[in-house]
Amino acid sequence: MTELFTPSGVRLRLHSRSPGELNWLLLPGGPGIGAVSLAGLADAIDVPGAVWLVDLPGDADNVTPPGVAPDPFATWPGVLVEAAQLLPDCVYVGHSTGGMYLLSAPELEGLVRGLALVSTSPDATWRPAFVAMTERDPLPAVDEATRRYEADPTNENLGAIAVASAEWNFTAGTVDRGREFLARMPYNKDAVAWSDVHFDDVYAATWWPTTLPVLVLGGGADRIVVQTVWDRPGYDTPNVLRRTVDGGAHFLWFERPEEVRRAFAELTERVLGG
Repeated sequence: MTELFTPSGVRLRLHSRSPGELNWLLLPGGPGIGAVSLAGLADAIDVPGAVWLVDLPGDADNVTPPGVAPDPFATWPGVLVEAAQLLPDCVYVGHSTGGMYLLSAPELEGLVRGLALVSTSPDATWRPAFVAMTERDPLPAVDEATRRYEADPTNENLGAIAVASAEWNFTAGTVDRGREFLARMPYNKDAVAWSDVHFDDVYAATWWPTTLPVLVLGGGADRIVVQTVWDRPGYDTPNVLRRTVDGGAHFLWFERPEEVRRAFAELTERVLGG
């Protein structure tokens, strides 16, 4: 596996390579879940060029990369700019919290050729809607796993919360595959704790590109990050391609990989000037 590190320890793992000049940088959500969670998205998008799975220093299992600072989270989220400086012709793809981190790094403008924001939000106003959803449709297994995690905050117990939440993250037709998928992922409690204190509740985008090609892609059945936030004025600029995938949940490539592929094909055409 080809693996690159930036000076501060951002890890880029090559997932696939096909003819083309672009470098696609896939940044996971969570935080605390590894970029390997986006391998299925990487397979679905079928884009020209190289596709890389990106882990920030201190996240998931990227805990001791070369160059990592004593407090790796002190460099978040601006450190993700280093990945776009490491390779040419980059298109950044952020899923969920990953997309929020991208919109908190205005230095990216001028460094990337495109941006894909998947199942994400421009600010933290999605969170009350998520809480309301969990109250309308509680999952006792999530409550039990959360109590175990609070009593013993280990990465394994954090993963158990994710597995227990599968019914919120996937539709009925994909929940079994989704549960198995979540059970295989690496988790990092320290990344979750940092984001909970320093980012999640106060997040608001610090930039919005008005000329860079942008794909805003969400699932019509996403119960985690409500997608109606994007209906607000200001996000429907001419450079934006917005696509809502009917029947797609939070990891919408599980339910609708063909529609995800078509949306990325449209973004690719715009990035390459077609």
